[in-house]
Amino acid sequence: MSVNRAGSKYKINRRLGVNLWGRSKSPLNRNRDYGPGQHGQRRKKPSDFGTQLMAKQKLKGYYGNIGERQFRKYYDEARRRKGDTGDHLVALLERRLDCVVYRLKFAPTPFAARQFVNHGHIRVNGRRVTIPSYLVKDGDAIEVRDRSKQMAVILEASKSTERDVPDYLEVDHDAMKGKFLRAPKPTDVPYPVPMNPSLVVEFYSR
Repeated sequence: MSVNRAGSKYKINRRLGVNLWGRSKSPLNRNRDYGPGQHGQRRKKPSDFGTQLMAKQKLKGYYGNIGERQFRKYYDEARRRKGDTGDHLVALLERRLDCVVYRLKFAPTPFAARQFVNHGHIRVNGRRVTIPSYLVKDGDAIEVRDRSKQMAVILEASKSTERDVPDYLEVDHDAMKGKFLRAPKPTDVPYPVPMNPSLVVEFYSR
């Protein structure tokens, strides 16, 4: 990962005051639980709006800092579906190809996963897909293309012990292939920090 991308990732962590991806190298591990800047140590109880906004920023940030317009589209689509809107929102985000690549441990971060997809390193059902927001379907096979399987960053990510592959996916790291089995519930998703999709729904429902 480039210095610029690492820097922007850690900037999101500092702004939100949490180690969003659970990475051991995060500056948030250095015993500082307040925000950046000279006013960062002042604490006050956030308003309902502030709490909802923070929930939205955390969810957006976790998935690689998705743009507001695209994130709102996911919310609108989730709202149109029957059932719990927050559950559908998380399920849609987890179907993003860059997220699936990250979950399968083919990439060390969501930002790296997005770049890998953009650069054509990933195939879905045998076809190269270069759109990170491509929504994977149940049963889709995801694999690293043959010429990319020996990339050091991919091999290192697959062997990382920082996180596990969740049970709504299956993976063969020797073959660098995986499968999306089903859409998860929010409680199935291995978020390193608490996420509140219901507060995100409240934010957009205001």
